[in-house]
Amino acid sequence: MNRINNILQNKKFEEYIRRNKEYEKNREFCHHHMQHFLDVARIIYIRVLENKMAIEKDMVYATALLHDIGRWLEYETGIPHEKAGVQLAEEILMECGYEKQEIECILKAIGDHRNSNNFKNSLSELLYSSDKISRSCFNCNAYNQCKWSNEKKNNNIKY
Repeated sequence: MNRINNILQNKKFEEYIRRNKEYEKNREFCHHHMQHFLDVARIIYIRVLENKMAIEKDMVYATALLHDIGRWLEYETGIPHEKAGVQLAEEILMECGYEKQEIECILKAIGDHRNSNNFKNSLSELLYSSDKISRSCFNCNAYNQCKWSNEKKNNNIKY
């Protein structure tokens, strides 16, 4: 997990997390912060283990930690955060020792994490679905104001 700790200590990563926090300080709905990233990572990893999938732990954590780092750019420029995240994550991954093939896989998952039509059991699909599952709608103060439909909201703990 050395590469994961390298991400956590990366100055660009720290800056992007700070910017997300600044833009979301008055946000009523779900935040895009470290707790969310770790929740997503842990859900993906549980699913990988339960289904005996061949996805390395540091790939799971890198993907989850970086999937929403472009949120501040969406607020600032309007670029969708998954596209911004791909741009921002690539340099961090290179600086943290990931190889070209690993970077491509992680960036694909980040770029597809709002796409419901991902290949089943791919890192992209796991990120998409775990990102949604991670939300604690049942415990949200903004439940009634949320744009998610009642069918989409997480009213039960799944992981």
